[in-house]
Amino acid sequence: MAIEDIDSSRLERNLDALCKIGKNRDGGIDRQLATPADLQAREWLRAYWEQMGLTVHSDAVANLYAVLPGREPGLAPIAVGSHHDTVPNGGKYDGAMGVLLATELAQSLQDAGTALRHPLCICSFTGEEPSDYGVSTFGSKVLAGRLGSADLMRQRHAVTGETLAAAVARLGGEPGAADQNRLRPGDWACFIECHNELGRVLFDEGLAVGVVDCITGIYRETVEVTGTPNHAGTTQMPHRRDALLAASLFALEFEALLRAYDDPQLVGTIGHIEVWPNASNIIPGRVVMALEMRCCDPALRADVLQKMEAMTRRVADQRGVHIHRRLVLDQAETQMSPLVQKALLAASAQCGQPERVMASMAGHDAANIARSTPAGMLFTQSVDGLGHCPQEYTRAEDIYTAGRVLLAAVQHLDEELDR
Repeated sequence: MAIEDIDSSRLERNLDALCKIGKNRDGGIDRQLATPADLQAREWLRAYWEQMGLTVHSDAVANLYAVLPGREPGLAPIAVGSHHDTVPNGGKYDGAMGVLLATELAQSLQDAGTALRHPLCICSFTGEEPSDYGVSTFGSKVLAGRLGSADLMRQRHAVTGETLAAAVARLGGEPGAADQNRLRPGDWACFIECHNELGRVLFDEGLAVGVVDCITGIYRETVEVTGTPNHAGTTQMPHRRDALLAASLFALEFEALLRAYDDPQLVGTIGHIEVWPNASNIIPGRVVMALEMRCCDPALRADVLQKMEAMTRRVADQRGVHIHRRLVLDQAETQMSPLVQKALLAASAQCGQPERVMASMAGHDAANIARSTPAGMLFTQSVDGLGHCPQEYTRAEDIYTAGRVLLAAVQHLDEELDR
């Protein structure tokens, strides 16, 4: 018999309890990969799941799992979850909400005395956020085969120099077994991740939840602008080849190029810049910038890159500089499973919500899991579009709605899969 409700008060209490771990004096949360707060959060989750009577385990890179048994032997689990780590001075909901919603699904099923056909696997992935070890969506990347043991030895903490392998060992993992820590097709029946949007689409439309159809591709370049360093006082304005001003023009032209498309699923950022010699009385002779573009349409991305070639030549000629662009990352967009999308949309309608389909313009663990498993995502509204900050907020009523949608979707998939 299907159940339709969750315990919103219990869910809110658990969110409040978990957000105390790593909370700083400014109200943000510092729970980065392999920090004491990360360890403490893991202990809290383990203890909570064990108290529920679930089977709790971790894998070679310390991804955490808790399993509620199903009633039919031999079926692969339906996995639901997210991550419990945060960015520095992060918010209460990012990642943790998805883990605790998955936990609440299991508790609600237990409370009702209802067993799914499939096992339900709660997941909390290791190191989803960028960290000082130089990697993001770490735990799910290993599951997808995108990182292995050699990478764990190579990546080091930017401050302490500790290897990622040593950090994983401290978390209880077995870094030497990372190459065998792969999620194979069929290991999970499907995967659903619930996450706050971290943007303002749902907020602007006044919606509680949305179903993700695509997780954005991410394209990154290093852009190096070379001009001529010279005396800031004696060099006349017509004779300057100022690398910083050329780089500034390049950045503005890049923004104008993207704005001309007027596409909400195309964004770009120049978020890091270094200047040489970086002195007040010397005309800048060299600038290096980090450029990023995010897009869900490969044809659109290709068109932008083609136009950037002409833009680069134009800026270089206009400012009398040389501009060299070097590819750093070209990560394709990831489509979510139509099967999981259909279940989430049907569940949304069942819970009285509009069937809103949207793209994720942030990366998530679901993009890695989708390489081997039918995967989907449900977004909750982020008030004012705030995320990755102490002010990020998702209303309790919207979290409750998301929980009901997840519960309905999981039960729908449980009946449909493996028939």
